[in-house]
Amino acid sequence: MNFLLFSQEFPPIVKYSPSVYGAGNQSWMISQDHNNYLYFANNDGLLEYNGTSWQLYPGPNETILRSVKVIGNKIYTGSYMNFGYWTRQADGKLKYTSLSDTIKNKILDDEQFWNILKYDHWILFQSLNRIYIYDTKTKQFKIIAPQNGVVKSFAAKNAIYFQTIKEGLFEIESGQAKLVSDHPTLKKFTIANIFTTDEGLLIQTQLDGIYKLVGNVLTPISTDVDAELKSSFVYSSQRLQDGSFALGTVSNGIFILSENGKLKYHLTQSKGLSNNTALSLFEDKDQNLWTGLDNGINCINIQSPVHSFTDDSGVLGTVYASAIHNGMLYIGTNQGLFCKPNQSSSEFKFINGTKGQVWSLFVYENTLFCGHDSGTFVVAGDTAKSIFSASGTWKFETVPGNKNQLLQGNYYGISVLEKINNQWVFKNKIQGFDYSSRYFEIGDHFDVYVSHEYKGIFRLKLDKTLLKTQGFYTYKYPDKGKYASLTKFNNSIYYAFKGGIFKLNYQTKQFEKDNLLSSIFEKDEYTSGKLIVDNSSKIWLFSKNYIHYFSASKLSNQLKENIIPIPSSLTNSMLGYENITQISKSTYLIGTTDGYYTLNIDDLTFKNYNVFITDITINKQNETFKNVGIWNEGSFKSNENNITLNYTVPEYNKYINAEYQYLLDGFQDEWSEWSTKATVNFKNLPPGKYTFKVRAKYANTILQNTASYTFVVLKPWYLTNLAYFIYFLLILTMAYFVNKAYRNFYQKQKEKLIEENNLLLEIKELENEQQLMKLRNEQLSQDVDNKNRELAVSTMSLNSKNELLAFIKEDLKKTAQNDSSNIKSVISTINKNITEEDSWKVFKEAFDSADKDFLKRIKQMHPALTPNDLRLCAYLRLNLSSKEIAPMFNISVRSVEIKRYRLRKKMDLQHENGLVEYILSV
Repeated sequence: MNFLLFSQEFPPIVKYSPSVYGAGNQSWMISQDHNNYLYFANNDGLLEYNGTSWQLYPGPNETILRSVKVIGNKIYTGSYMNFGYWTRQADGKLKYTSLSDTIKNKILDDEQFWNILKYDHWILFQSLNRIYIYDTKTKQFKIIAPQNGVVKSFAAKNAIYFQTIKEGLFEIESGQAKLVSDHPTLKKFTIANIFTTDEGLLIQTQLDGIYKLVGNVLTPISTDVDAELKSSFVYSSQRLQDGSFALGTVSNGIFILSENGKLKYHLTQSKGLSNNTALSLFEDKDQNLWTGLDNGINCINIQSPVHSFTDDSGVLGTVYASAIHNGMLYIGTNQGLFCKPNQSSSEFKFINGTKGQVWSLFVYENTLFCGHDSGTFVVAGDTAKSIFSASGTWKFETVPGNKNQLLQGNYYGISVLEKINNQWVFKNKIQGFDYSSRYFEIGDHFDVYVSHEYKGIFRLKLDKTLLKTQGFYTYKYPDKGKYASLTKFNNSIYYAFKGGIFKLNYQTKQFEKDNLLSSIFEKDEYTSGKLIVDNSSKIWLFSKNYIHYFSASKLSNQLKENIIPIPSSLTNSMLGYENITQISKSTYLIGTTDGYYTLNIDDLTFKNYNVFITDITINKQNETFKNVGIWNEGSFKSNENNITLNYTVPEYNKYINAEYQYLLDGFQDEWSEWSTKATVNFKNLPPGKYTFKVRAKYANTILQNTASYTFVVLKPWYLTNLAYFIYFLLILTMAYFVNKAYRNFYQKQKEKLIEENNLLLEIKELENEQQLMKLRNEQLSQDVDNKNRELAVSTMSLNSKNELLAFIKEDLKKTAQNDSSNIKSVISTINKNITEEDSWKVFKEAFDSADKDFLKRIKQMHPALTPNDLRLCAYLRLNLSSKEIAPMFNISVRSVEIKRYRLRKKMDLQHENGLVEYILSV
């Protein structure tokens, strides 16, 4: 099996498909303005690209644009039966103004304008029939109308040329067509382009190569690709700033020739282009070559320090290792080992017997070793000899003090190679350690340090015979890590993983974090811990957005950092298996998943670009966006406080992305983090004045300019000064009425308080009156009690008197026998003084004065009561006992009890109700 693979390295090609730029497949002409924005005459209209975003402007009558030319601050275009210019509006968008409408009656039917040229203050619009010359000063037109039409027109060093079929080459002088040459070749073959030289004109034909015209003599110019040019139909061409020529063909891609006709590159679809048909070519200010293809747009970074080899066939595969040995470039891939003479465009040749995964290439003592999935090979020229096949081999290391031995890291431990009779052979496997040893380094005293991705770091102590190890030590710190690696640099051993980069301290035999190297993995920059040391004592590391290399400073022992701003997303490397090889003093080869690219670090110089704000849109919440002016200070309504700003650095390098940092003064205090995102949106901004600033970093260098835009978010109507004045008046009015209301309230409160005080005084007076009345009632009650006592005393006195008279009466009756007449007279007198009626009458009067209306009340309540009953009630009300009452009635106590019983019956009292209690309660 013997594969051959074309191996020329090409400049990077950036591909833009129609789905990316959002327009038609074909672009017929390209131009660039002073801001480095690019313009394409596209099938769907005018296509603008600012390095970040694409913008399509439909042409007049939505026809195909055939030509575009930036002249001053205007972009002139030609299309179907129309030509004119576009100008930038205040909102950053382009607006079309037709020039052909002023001479509409002179435009031929079905005429299309394929080219636009400039000469002094005249602008020429060329169709296939005529050339319209527009005077920008007078605004007048002059028309050149050759009888046989115009095939093409050309601007070449202070002259305008055009070709007429079957007539030859003409020059425009004083507004007239002047024949330059009617050579048969120029009458037969269509001219693709014309270039001026010191001697005359170089004429590029479409089908017959390149000619030089000096005077009337036309001579062919010989190139490396004459045969291809005569069979490829050159449709477009461009002379580049370095003197080279770019020739775009209809079916064979693009040829780039040196000034003397040597082939530099032949770019085709199989070598990186999107398509083999180049309809238009244009070199921009950065010497990038743009091509409008039959299906898409490509940008070729001709002057890039990066050149790439891409294997679209899949034969080469992913590159894992490379080496320069004896004038040959060796590439180790997952498909095997390939080689070719270095710095040549020869084909890569597959080295038989190496089919499979190549892990490493190592040059030692003029011998090339290949670490392979199948073991170890020694490579000489384009042949490989297997010297070890017991296990896959990762890498190789020299043995200190013994140049005839090598250590190799295998899938299952470490083994020894030895040089015997000038031949390298397998000697032995080191016993006592069987772990995979992809990364290992030899420290002092035969200590070997091994990095295992899934188990961490081991330290082995080898004996001097390299036969065995007496056990091994496993480090707990630093930790194991994905894509971790270990290498020796400047006689120090370094270990790298996501947690940082650590340096071995030989005294303590512990790893200590190196802050300088670890800094490249900060801010989520880690992709891989792969460490590579080149032949110039540089250590290389790879992060998300950069390639870093460190070298020892000439003035100190500090490492000097260098940054190459190529992101991992563009290099397309296999994570954890990144590889870089120094193939010359300043050129390095870096392997990718589909080939490799070369990088010249001495050419890593970049021009200083500017950052521009491209467009600004605002919108109300949940409504559509509208563009606003970007040149003057903006003023937005309070509800139009969602603002989106887009910005760009118009550069077109495939391997370098511009990074941006912004600050909204008035809303933020600090600049944002660096980001490749070229747009920012601020939502619900409060009223106020803001200044948006954006700056950019390109190739790790901050650009000089800072783009800014100042705008004001107005206050809502209810927060304006007029509103505040109205609020002030309202507050004054409210204050007046509130004050008045308070005064009325407090007046009412005062009156209420006075009224309450008066009421309290009245209540106090009433209380005093009640007190007086109470005292009077108490006095009256006391008087009644006194009268009752007096009544009781008088009653008792009356009762005593009656008892005394009765007693005397009885005694007199006993002695009446001796003096009956006198005694009878005395008895009669006594009877008169003890009559019940008199006693009752006296008592009743006294009782009525002490307890008015009691007898009436009791009579009303109990009408059936007799006078004697009322009399008994009166005595009972005085709380007299039956014994005390008996003399009043001149009856016995027993009779009184009977009276009391009868009285209860008449009053119909219940058994539980006391008679005296009842009478006292009436």
